Amino acid sequence: MFPIRDHNPSLSTPYVTYALMLVNVLVFLSYVSLFGDQRALGAFFDQWALIPARVSQGEGMITLFTTMFMHGGFMHLAGNMLFLWIFGDNLEDEMGHVGYLLFYLASGLAAALVHVMAAPHSPVPTVGASGAIAGVMGGYLLLYPKARIDILFIFIIFFRIFSVPAWVMLGIWFVIQLIAGTEADATMGGVAYWAHAGGFIAGFILTLPVWLRKGGTGYWNQYHGRPPHPEAEYELTPTRIPRVRRRGAPPRVTRVPRVKRKKDD
Repeated sequence: MFPIRDHNPSLSTPYVTYALMLVNVLVFLSYVSLFGDQRALGAFFDQWALIPARVSQGEGMITLFTTMFMHGGFMHLAGNMLFLWIFGDNLEDEMGHVGYLLFYLASGLAAALVHVMAAPHSPVPTVGASGAIAGVMGGYLLLYPKARIDILFIFIIFFRIFSVPAWVMLGIWFVIQLIAGTEADATMGGVAYWAHAGGFIAGFILTLPVWLRKGGTGYWNQYHGRPPHPEAEYELTPTRIPRVRRRGAPPRVTRVPRVKRKKDD
């Protein structure tokens, strides 16, 4: 179940979201050549990735931040950037550029600390922006629980696009992190589920002042949990994947020719 886009267009240019995506891509490209040399890659990760055992001893504290700009492969990077692109722009709208940047870094720091607490003696290097992005998702859930999100659902050979409320997609994702976190051994590597859950909760809490300033439950009631501005509308396209029309752009409609039916004899 992969999110493709939301129906919640940003009202301003999300410069910080774009900058974060660019920094993540550039950092990854700076060491992608090391993937051909596992020894060199391991040495690089030992220096800049988050290693809970080292942080527990009061060393390598800078890695609490550097880890959120590193990734373990192209698909890891692409998945995280997709989530950041979908959910980041709206929070940047609400928090402002500087406030959103501080929020993002604070969520990533919280996620890293939760991961260290979950596996304080783990020697496994941890990389990824997913903890910080999970914070963005937590804040998004608080502000727009019923914003529509398009997801691509894949089951073996069956796939289809559905539009679901944000609380469904984000809620299921969060529950999966909790369940997987209780079953996985955080000291053995793999996905850092507790970092995801910790970042999500941190982002939810850090967004509470914004939500309360808007009126709290009154804000939800006023807009029925949806964004306070018109949702993006989809154009008709010849494919099964709808395309979002940018605000202010003239609508375009694909004309579908009619098929004449033969009369019964």
